[in-house]
Amino acid sequence: MPVRQLPEQIVNRIAAGEVVERPASVVKELVENAIDAGASRIDIFTDGGGRRKIAITDDGGGMTAADLALAVERHATSKLDDEDLLQIRTLGFRGEALPSIGSVARLSITTRHKSEPHAWALAVDCGDKSPIVPAALNQGTRVEVADLFHATPARLKFLKTDRTEAEAIREVVRRLAMARPDIAFTLAGEERAPVTWAAALPGAPGQLTRLGDILGADFRSHAIAVRSERDHVMIEGFAAAPALTRANALGQYLFVNGRPVRDKLILGAVRAAYADYLPRDRHPVVALFVTLDPREVDANVHPAKTEVRFRNAGLVRALIIHALKEGLAREGRRTAANDGGATIAAFRPAFAPPRPANWDWQRSPSAPVMPHFGGSFPSAAPSPAATSFGLAESTQSAFDVGTPRADLRLHEQPAAPDLLDRPLGAARTQIHDTYIVAQTRDGLVIVDQHAAHERIVYERLKASLAAHGVQRQILLIPDIVELDEAIVEALLARSDELASFGLAIESFGPGAVAVRETPSLLGKINASALLRDLAEHMEEWGEALPLERRLMHVAATMACHGSVRAGRRLKPEEMNALLREMEDTPNSGQCNHGRPTYVELKLADVEKLFGRR
Repeated sequence: MPVRQLPEQIVNRIAAGEVVERPASVVKELVENAIDAGASRIDIFTDGGGRRKIAITDDGGGMTAADLALAVERHATSKLDDEDLLQIRTLGFRGEALPSIGSVARLSITTRHKSEPHAWALAVDCGDKSPIVPAALNQGTRVEVADLFHATPARLKFLKTDRTEAEAIREVVRRLAMARPDIAFTLAGEERAPVTWAAALPGAPGQLTRLGDILGADFRSHAIAVRSERDHVMIEGFAAAPALTRANALGQYLFVNGRPVRDKLILGAVRAAYADYLPRDRHPVVALFVTLDPREVDANVHPAKTEVRFRNAGLVRALIIHALKEGLAREGRRTAANDGGATIAAFRPAFAPPRPANWDWQRSPSAPVMPHFGGSFPSAAPSPAATSFGLAESTQSAFDVGTPRADLRLHEQPAAPDLLDRPLGAARTQIHDTYIVAQTRDGLVIVDQHAAHERIVYERLKASLAAHGVQRQILLIPDIVELDEAIVEALLARSDELASFGLAIESFGPGAVAVRETPSLLGKINASALLRDLAEHMEEWGEALPLERRLMHVAATMACHGSVRAGRRLKPEEMNALLREMEDTPNSGQCNHGRPTYVELKLADVEKLFGRR
């Protein structure tokens, strides 16, 4: 078959296959154009999940008649001052979006530049351009796309339901709105009630306002500001406290120079930073903004511009981990259980026992005898009602501290005044041999003794590893592991780094590795499985060292088995010692499995429970 030049319409439709994947792709390209045009307000309307109609209006700079004529030509753009593709400072720069959309749909553009006396309009129907005609519009641009993919019916078969496509559009707009809190967005259509995000003030407060509007009040209340900068690379944004998690990584929003991206390097860095805080099956919620010189990042590696490539990926990853860890350590005692609402709701009685209409508790023969101030509870038998609620049992346990000896009764163990002013207060009692109840100056704290001590022991192990290095065990007979040659090369390239974590390997011919030393902390290991996992994770996380995380996992397991167990009775001095260590231990708000170590109730919350407020 001879070589021939493809017609322009076919070329445009081929390009559209890369740029216009679904209605959400059209919305993304058009909203990015509006942002690049300097818009302060962008209105988006869709119908039929974007299949029947997409309309986007902005108040940006607009276009002149001459610019409008060029805008629908292939590879025509206003986003590049020259031919330097390393200085990309805009969201769009290829000049493919409008001609690609016009080749598979009915496209109409109405625009007005401030230098023009009126607006101009242009229509493109499956690649056929109409003449430019005068129109009416305030300064800005309005783009309408109708009957998407009607020129390529086969593409329609791959679209999902209107509701699903509308949700994809919503997610695209959400991400762009998070990236630009200074721009007001409105999203409307028959699939949803109109949603408006007002423009926010510049800076971190405005950014958090926009993130809270989109991600919800939970994120706003749990948000921790993070920031790190080095060598002209800056990481900033907000990360949710470890208590606010998701079942997947869809709650992680990442932006590079204002561009929403999905990058494996950044996702891996987030996962590594939260490794000590979350269970394996939970994922954090973060919104991180990476700002660096455009020459240090390649935004042209994906047709939809959803992926980027960093020149110094290791620096970006290290800064993300440092920013997140520093923020999490700074707010180490924040947990979901401490936000009050759910805890207060759990304390409210779910039901009350039925009583006769004329029942008077003061005259009832079964009414409990109230104690005198300063005295102890009487030894009279509890009422049936009290017994049904475990009142006698709860009263007794509330006054026991560690052992049933009389000298350990709570009312005989007044707390030192200075302890009440400590963050976790003074220990008052132990209930169910598992939970420590402490009193603070303005409330009370309930501590899970096992979870709390587990974090303390874990942090000690980490500090020991950092101070003294990883102890090694030399194998009497080296373990020979046969692997794929590519895997062997990847491992040997990082052999020095692996050796710093106690794993000494060397080449043993083609496709084989000899393991001569292993970390003592790991004990007896399956060397083959370990090396395969290491190579797999290295490929996925780049500069990350999953061996370190494996060591931390072993340290966490040791901490769990070496901690105070639930069911062990503690003396008052032991409970207070545990509280003091928690106050001095980083990340003490949750154990190394991600569970909260304590909950706190302010006195005002307790008073609300009893109707005092």
